[in-house]
Amino acid sequence: MPKGILYVETRPSSPEEAAAYHQWYNETHLQEIVAIDGFVSARRFELLGEDGPFVAIYELDADDLEATRARLNETLKSGSTPVGVSFDPPPVMRFYQEIAAVGPGSA
Repeated sequence: MPKGILYVETRPSSPEEAAAYHQWYNETHLQEIVAIDGFVSARRFELLGEDGPFVAIYELDADDLEATRARLNETLKSGSTPVGVSFDPPPVMRFYQEIAAVGPGSA
């Protein structure tokens, strides 16, 4: 079964929006995305020791990663995942397919 991740970089458009951005992302958006078939977990990160974009990593477990990507795009376009704040610059989204694994749970 192919596995992968969705890597997303975002920033709120202003420092004044930061609290609303983090609240929306942590309390609403992560759960909405993980509810999409094929998405199994989500984590967020901030750059250590300097200013930079925030990163969300969504883990994917699906037979068809392209179908999972299409479901995400449909959800985002349908407006069922409203953005609580504006982003500047626009989010950077990248899907990655796993090509090797080492450690607990790896085959």
